[in-house]
Amino acid sequence: MKQVILGFIKKEFAQTLRDPVMRIFLFVAPVIQLCIFGFAINTDFKNINLAVMSSPSDATARQLSERIFATGWFNRVDSEGTDPAEVLQSGKADAVLVTPAGGIDREARRGSAVLQLLIDAQNATKARAVESYVQSIAGAFLAEKFPGARPPGQAVFDVRVLYNPSMETPIFMIPGIMTLIMCLATVMLTSMSIAREKELGTFESIIAAPLRNMEIILGKTVPFIIIGLVDAVFIMAAGMIIFGVPMRGSYFLLFLSTLVFVCTTVSIGTLISTFAANQQQAMMGTFLFVFPAMLMSGVFFPLENMPLVLKFFAYIDPLKYFITVLRSVMLKGSIPELYWPDLGILVLMMFAAVYVAAHRFRQTLN
Repeated sequence: MKQVILGFIKKEFAQTLRDPVMRIFLFVAPVIQLCIFGFAINTDFKNINLAVMSSPSDATARQLSERIFATGWFNRVDSEGTDPAEVLQSGKADAVLVTPAGGIDREARRGSAVLQLLIDAQNATKARAVESYVQSIAGAFLAEKFPGARPPGQAVFDVRVLYNPSMETPIFMIPGIMTLIMCLATVMLTSMSIAREKELGTFESIIAAPLRNMEIILGKTVPFIIIGLVDAVFIMAAGMIIFGVPMRGSYFLLFLSTLVFVCTTVSIGTLISTFAANQQQAMMGTFLFVFPAMLMSGVFFPLENMPLVLKFFAYIDPLKYFITVLRSVMLKGSIPELYWPDLGILVLMMFAAVYVAAHRFRQTLN
């Protein structure tokens, strides 16, 4: 049995990797995709047009203005002598910060310094980001300048951002993008490989050979598990080196969870191939699984915001659990309480996917 499986593995590797273009698609293209998505998908808003309206004699307002524009998130808009509402209406500015007419210093000595922020909220997401940016910068500046000046009744927070102190989008997004690329590669590669055997007529020769069903199943799936793991190494290394995603947890745990996920996706690809008569049908079946799985994985949209019916499908999505494990291990470290529940569910999904795929594959062979 061992020799038969090794022969199958050699055959699959030779058939899959003999084409140089295919090797590029398997090992180079995923890294390029990671770079494209990593740089393109960014929820941070920059180049925000901001107008600051203050009294010419207000030195504190000028210091605050310089602090805001020094962050690099804002572009200065000249609005001297113009009504704030007109500046927003004209589209010259995305937001207008209006300081007190008597000066920030005088208001601060009275106990509070109230600044008015007018925001163009046509893009609600951008408007919330602008509000958060300005409040954070202005709040820190006023706390340094006037330690005792706090609005009455307002709580004072000592905020510490953990796991992603600089709040960079790529560090949050890259583990999710890694998962999506690995899923697409393994599911499509497995389903199309078996479908190609059917399309070329060689599948009948395999069935007619004196081989056990388990030998055929392992011979057709193990090579793609290995290729998926090698792909994962390239993708994760690119994420750490190019985007600076930290690795705070155990590499063994990272490998274990990746192995479980790759076995699950290869099983799903095998299951799709049992329904596909040719490569075109296998490709369509892959897209029918991968795209809903991507959308309901929690990478692009919070699961909490989904309707109840869609939440059911989201919680049977293996991508959702692997992304959670990946983020926990890479960003938070090897804390058992953070990853064991999701890893345990992912293991159960792997066994279920392997059982269903093997059962359906045996039916196809018989």
